[in-house]
Amino acid sequence: MRHFTAVVNPTAGGSSGTAGLLPLARLLRERGARFDTVYSRSLAHAQELAQAAGAEGRVVLAVGGDGMAGRVGGALSGTDTLFGLVPAGRGNDFARALGLPTEAADLAEILLHGAPRAVDTIEVRSAVHPGTHVLGSVYAGVDAVANRYANTSRLLRGAASYYVGGLRAVAAWKPATYRITVDGVPHERSGYTVVAANSGYYGFGRQVAPGARVDDGRLDVVVIKTAPKRHFFATMNELKTGAHVHRPEVEILRGREVRIEADRPLPYGADGEVDATLPVTVRVCPGALHVLA
Repeated sequence: MRHFTAVVNPTAGGSSGTAGLLPLARLLRERGARFDTVYSRSLAHAQELAQAAGAEGRVVLAVGGDGMAGRVGGALSGTDTLFGLVPAGRGNDFARALGLPTEAADLAEILLHGAPRAVDTIEVRSAVHPGTHVLGSVYAGVDAVANRYANTSRLLRGAASYYVGGLRAVAAWKPATYRITVDGVPHERSGYTVVAANSGYYGFGRQVAPGARVDDGRLDVVVIKTAPKRHFFATMNELKTGAHVHRPEVEILRGREVRIEADRPLPYGADGEVDATLPVTVRVCPGALHVLA
């Protein structure tokens, strides 16, 4: 029988991170599993809690959104610890990419009896983050600005915060010149954003990289190049279905290691939480995390 430690972000989704956890914990305990809950004070603290639980042979559950999943899962990258997700945030994009159910009974079945699946992680290297690991994607440009707005919004939650944040970011955006080096090959592009994606989803269910797979050992690098802003808004709308990849201003590169630089200090983000400034180098770590999914 598996023993679980749930690492909880108490403010996930703007409300208590334990709301969806209680019925799941009850189901797991009723079936004989040992289940403990620990509360994080910060993402760094969540990583410490996860590593400590993993060292004791526990299955570590990240309870929260993509930031929590990315940091907890990233902390366990390269270990033998089993990792599970309890989606309780705004975006839950990595859980979506894994096809995880939202009903407690279905999720409990996976956590109790599911076979571990080896998935890739992303190593992030920059002046601020010399070796952080995340799960979903690293993005640099207008979407990182939009994510800042979404994370600091006090009036809006969920999809609305991302949508309004995107409008604000695009309205003030000036095209940037990027130097994108993929497996040693440089590409210079002018545009709105560069997304190095392990998962197909980001920004509350948007299919930014519909061809990306979490276990193929490579990153899909989505470049949205310079175009009139009305076209960019149309592209944003098409992210819901992934149809944007057919637009001429959208280019997809693929590789194992990507360095992103720009002609001015631009923010980059990762899994909705990491917030720093270019340049950044990201590298895929194939099969580095064992997840119940």
